[in-house]
Amino acid sequence: MTGRRPADVLSPELLLESAAHRFAAFRPDLAARADLTSPAGLVRARKLLTAHEDPDPVVAVCVIHRFSLPDWLRETCAFALTVDDERRDAWRRTFTRTLHLAGSPANLAGRFRFDHAAADGSTAWLGPAPTSELTGLRLLLRGFEGSRPPAAACGASVTVPGDGHAARRPVHRDLYLATAGVTLQAAVVQLHHLVAEAVLDGLIGPGDRLTLRPVPRLSGLRERFAALRVDTDVHRPDELQAFAGLTEEC
Repeated sequence: MTGRRPADVLSPELLLESAAHRFAAFRPDLAARADLTSPAGLVRARKLLTAHEDPDPVVAVCVIHRFSLPDWLRETCAFALTVDDERRDAWRRTFTRTLHLAGSPANLAGRFRFDHAAADGSTAWLGPAPTSELTGLRLLLRGFEGSRPPAAACGASVTVPGDGHAARRPVHRDLYLATAGVTLQAAVVQLHHLVAEAVLDGLIGPGDRLTLRPVPRLSGLRERFAALRVDTDVHRPDELQAFAGLTEEC
């Protein structure tokens, strides 16, 4: 398409830039005191973040009963769309921290009022809210576990629920997921951060179509990414890795 910028290679420099930008955007109060020029500096910045954590940090809880990656992805978008401006800003301060627990939303409906629940009862979300308000649910359920690799059917597409007429026309984006050495449990955490933050930033909206593209690693891909999920490399803790990426409009 004429006028589109050339695709970037996911170099170590680009990954560092992405991670540093996220830290500065979510915690500008700490960015000036952090060294964001190297992976080691980012590790130290996380320690600085821990030292200055809010007394009752805001988190979200995702309860998973049955897991299907496309269905979970669609419902994650639907949940993030329910987050209002006030909760959004507080959630950003904790870098969209989310706890993933195993349980049946239907069995919990009488005790907890979920902020979003899938119609088929497979998943539900509570929050984002101060951690103290979610203690009962956290103590009741065990963590969601998944030691096997994520089963992501290449080319599976989901449509984000809701009416897209109000803000902008719906768009189509590819969602890349790194699978080499990544467990299902880790993939859920990484994807939830990327997708939730993309919704909060307006990159994902009602009516948009997302197509899953599982690949061993994102390194070396030539794509125009609008958002990346960057964290410590699973094999090399002193380096960064792109765990997921959301492309620009296809």
